[in-house]
Amino acid sequence: MRKTWAALVAATLAAAPLAAVPLTATPAAAIDNGLALTPPMGWNDWNAFGCDVSAKLVEQTADRLVSSGLKAAGYQYVNIDDCWLTKSRDVSGNLVPDPVKFPDGIKGVADYVHSKGLKLGIYQSAGTMTCAGYPGSLGHEQQDANSFASWGVDYLKYDNCYNMGLPGKQRYQAMGDALARTGRQIVYSLCNWGEESVASWGGSVGNLWRTTGDIDASYGRMLSIVHQNMPLAASAKPGAWNDPDMLEVGNGMTPTEDRTEFSLWAEMAAPLIAGTDLRTASPATLAIYGNREVIAVDQDQLGRQGVPVSTTGGLDVLAKPLADGSVAVTLFNENTAPAVMSTTAAAIGLPRAKGYTLRDLWAHRTTETAGTISANVPGHGTVMYRVAPTRTPERYAPDLVLRTSTPEWSAGSTATVTATLVNNGVGAARHVAVGLDAPNGWTVKPTTGTGFPRFTGGEQATVRFQVTAPAVLPAPITHASVTGTVTADTPAGVERTGSPQQVELSAPVQAPLRTFTDNTAVFGAQNGSFAIDGAGADLYYGVDQYSAIYRPGAEHDGSTTVVKLTAQAYTSDWAKAGIMVRDDITKPNSSPGYVILAEAPGKGYVLQWDSTGSGQLDSNSAPANQGSGKAAYPSWLKLVRSGSTYTGYYSTDGTSWTQVGSATLPGVAATQDVGLFTSSHSEGTRGEADFTGFSQT
Repeated sequence: MRKTWAALVAATLAAAPLAAVPLTATPAAAIDNGLALTPPMGWNDWNAFGCDVSAKLVEQTADRLVSSGLKAAGYQYVNIDDCWLTKSRDVSGNLVPDPVKFPDGIKGVADYVHSKGLKLGIYQSAGTMTCAGYPGSLGHEQQDANSFASWGVDYLKYDNCYNMGLPGKQRYQAMGDALARTGRQIVYSLCNWGEESVASWGGSVGNLWRTTGDIDASYGRMLSIVHQNMPLAASAKPGAWNDPDMLEVGNGMTPTEDRTEFSLWAEMAAPLIAGTDLRTASPATLAIYGNREVIAVDQDQLGRQGVPVSTTGGLDVLAKPLADGSVAVTLFNENTAPAVMSTTAAAIGLPRAKGYTLRDLWAHRTTETAGTISANVPGHGTVMYRVAPTRTPERYAPDLVLRTSTPEWSAGSTATVTATLVNNGVGAARHVAVGLDAPNGWTVKPTTGTGFPRFTGGEQATVRFQVTAPAVLPAPITHASVTGTVTADTPAGVERTGSPQQVELSAPVQAPLRTFTDNTAVFGAQNGSFAIDGAGADLYYGVDQYSAIYRPGAEHDGSTTVVKLTAQAYTSDWAKAGIMVRDDITKPNSSPGYVILAEAPGKGYVLQWDSTGSGQLDSNSAPANQGSGKAAYPSWLKLVRSGSTYTGYYSTDGTSWTQVGSATLPGVAATQDVGLFTSSHSEGTRGEADFTGFSQT
C-alpha cells in the first residue's frame, strides 16, 4: 500500500505543483474548538517512566522545560499518563488522584505547571479500566470531564483499553461532547491505536488521533510507524492531526536515528511530545528537541502533512508545503549503508525559477541550487532542507555536494577513498580544493589532482585518496570518522564544507574462537579484549536473534565460564550481553541445551533458558519484565555447569558473587558451544558490548 501511495503522489507531483496535489480521501471536518491549530508540543511521562509518575516528576519536568529553553521553543503541555489515580472511585463515583503520588491532587500540580506558563495534560481510557487497570471513563464521561475541568486540565489523552467492544467513534464522541460541555478549553487526543479507520473520522471528534499501536525506542518500530502514518496525510489540517505516538528521542536509539525521528515527525506535522527524562537529558538530546528550524516546519501555519515524493529501495523523499511558499524536504535513508539521495525542485512542486535556496535545517547553512536537491545521507539518517525559489541566484554559495565513498577497512589495511564533487548551483566556485581528513595514526595520500581553479554550475569531478588504517587499534572495534572536505571561493565568501563518513574498524577474531550472527554484526578481538557490535530483536520464545564470539565444543560437565562485561550500549532496557551456552550456537531457534546469563542495561541480571528442549528460551530467573538487580559496569558474569544444571552469578567487584538463578535443561549434549553474545533488543539498531577476561575452567 505504501508503494501505491508513493507512486500516486509522485505521478501527481510530476504533473502539477505540490499545492495542487489532490487528496486521496475526504477528511472529516475539524472539530470546532479553536485548539491545536498547530500540532501540540510538550512532554509525557509514559515512555521513560511508565507507572512511576508523581507530582514531583511533573513539577521538575515543568521546571526543566523552562530552564532548558524548550518552553521558549514551543513546548507547552506537561502530560500525566496512566497510573495517576487510585484503584477505585470515591463514594460519589469521582476519580481519586493517588494521594501518595499527588499529595496536593491534580489541581495542585496544575497550579504549579500553570505558574510556569505551561499547561497540564492528563490520561484516561474510553473503557471500564485504563490500560494499567485503574478506573476508566466509559459511562462516567461527564463526571470525569467535570473533574478534569475543575482541576485545571488543558489536555486529555484518551486511551482504548477495556472498551467492551463498543464502537470507537461512539465512545470517543461521548467524551468529546462532555469536554465541550465543561466550557474549558481542553485539547482532545484520541488514543485508539489507529483502529476503526480513525483518520477518516478523528478530526470531527478530537484534535489528534493515534494512527498506530505503541512506539518503543527501536529503529525498527519507529520505521514501521512511519510507514503506517505517511499515507494518511489527507486527514491532517489545523486543529486535527495524525499522531504517530510520542517521541523516543533520547531513549536508546542512535543520535542519527533520533534526528531522523524528530525530522520525520516534523515533516508529517505530527505532535511533538517528548518521551524522555528531560531532567537528565544530554545536551545532544536537548539540542534535537530544541531545533527551532525543524520545529518551525512542524508548526507551520499552513498545516499540511508532508507527502512521499518517491520511496524506492528504502530511500524516501517527503515534501511538505509551507505557508511562505517554500517546501520542507526530507531525504530519509531507511537502510544501514549510506546512500546518495536526490530529488528536484520540480518534483517537490516548486515553480520554475532562476535558482533555489537550500536551507539545511540541521547544519543551519544556506546554499543555492539550480534545481537539484541532493545529499549523501547516512544509514538510518535524514537530511532536511527548506527549499525556496529565488530571483537573485549567486547570493549564496553554490551547493557543492561531496560524496565520499566508504570502503571497508580492518586493522592495517589500505583502501581507496573516492570523493566525487558536484556543483549543483547556478554560478561557479573558484579555487576549489578537495581534501580528506583522517584520525591520527592514519595515512592519507592523494592519487589524483585535488584542485580546480574554476568549478562551474553542473560540473562534476572525482578525486581519489589512498588511505591506510593503523595496524594496532585503540580497541577491538574502533569507530572513526573519515571526512572529505571542500574549500572554495564563492559569491558568499570562502566556504569550507565536509562530508564525514563513519568508519568501523575491527581486529579480527582468531582461532580457536569463531563468530556467528543471524542479523547484523561486527566482531573484534585484540589482546584479550572482545567487542561485538550487533543488532537483534530479542532472544525469547520464537525470536532468537543474536551475535556471538564462541568456542565450539568447549562447554562440558564441571565447566565454569567467567567474563567481565566492561560496557554495553543502552539500545533498550532489555538489550542483553553476556554468556551463551547451547549445543550449537550456529543454529538459532532449533539447537537445544540453550541457556544465557545476561546483563540488561535497564533491568540488571537475568538467567534465561530453554526448559522444553525446543531450542527457544522460554524461562526466566526473574518475573518477565524484571531483572534481578541494577545494571553496573563493569560487571563480572559466571556460569557454572554441573551435569545438565546451570547456575549463574554476577559480581560488581570480581570477588563477591550473587546468584542470579539456576536451571536444569533437557537434551543437553556432553559438550556444547560456549561464548560471549549480544542482542540489542531493538530490531535494525546495532549496539556494542565490550568484554575482557573471557576464561573457562
